[in-house]
Amino acid sequence: MKDLAALDNTSNEAFKLLKQLNVHLEQEYKYQPKEKGLILIESTAENDNTICPKSRNAEVEDLWSLTNFYGFRMETFVLAVNILDRFLAIMKVKPKHLSCIGVCCFQLAARAVEEECNIPSTHDVIRISQCKCTASDIKRMEKIISEKLHFEFKATTALTFLHLYHTLVLCHSSERKEVINLDKLEAQLKACNCRLIFSKAKPSVLALCLLTLEVETLKSLELFEIALHVQKHSKVKDTDMLYWRELVSQCLADYSSPECSKPDHKKLVWIVSRRTAQNLHNSYYSVPELPTIPEYGFMKSESEDSCEDMSSGEDSLSSSPPSDLEVSFFFDDYKPKLKRRSRHLYPL
Repeated sequence: MKDLAALDNTSNEAFKLLKQLNVHLEQEYKYQPKEKGLILIESTAENDNTICPKSRNAEVEDLWSLTNFYGFRMETFVLAVNILDRFLAIMKVKPKHLSCIGVCCFQLAARAVEEECNIPSTHDVIRISQCKCTASDIKRMEKIISEKLHFEFKATTALTFLHLYHTLVLCHSSERKEVINLDKLEAQLKACNCRLIFSKAKPSVLALCLLTLEVETLKSLELFEIALHVQKHSKVKDTDMLYWRELVSQCLADYSSPECSKPDHKKLVWIVSRRTAQNLHNSYYSVPELPTIPEYGFMKSESEDSCEDMSSGEDSLSSSPPSDLEVSFFFDDYKPKLKRRSRHLYPL
């Protein structure tokens, strides 16, 4: 079987892509979480006073909620998960500190990926995430994470390989470029990131599994042959591919089932404490007064319909402060839901 270089038609773009791929293949092991630490997390029961798979996966869903809320790129989310897993794999963490660590990982990833003007303040992230910590806690935890990871944040991740593989396939394919949907591949990678087990896979292997599974659904012989060349060039063993492809396929099947709880299918809920609600300005609760409707020129039914439209729907606010313990404001533009946080602070 010929390699990708033999398939290349002296394309300068393809040559640069292969060069980038070789660099990332050499560096990926540096940014992969320690397998020993991941195995220790996998074997931890939920009632133990340390991180278990369920709590880690829940924190990753919160990271996606934050990423989606601020409109950040997929790269920010994947990098935040990578930083989180690398830290958890080398440090024994108590569950009460996990939310603080998650916010720190999100902030570190955003600074490495996003434009500086778009990065939210620490106080804003604490409010949005309802993190059980203060700004000083975040600052101290960021220092700990940075030192433990040797300030290496711009990591080679599965998303890095997914983009490279996708571009390589399109570069060598004679078919239309719209055949392979990169957004779909990224969504599938996000589903895998929400499960701890895939942090044990090499990023290049995980990305290649997603690519080949998509090629299978397209039933394209040309794309399948190119994917095999990519596998050969990346030096991925068939045994590794078979093992991880089965796990990825099962994960995607479970994630697409209606029984699966997905972050994207939940509404973001802003929880306000009773004390905060009492201190809010009345304008937060009051509905603006409607202009006076003239008696002439309007039918009675039209007036009734107008009032009904303004008062109905889940987005309408009560005209007086609520007496319940909490108030929830739903933002329909953002589907993920941040989990409920306690108002108590826990010192680090």
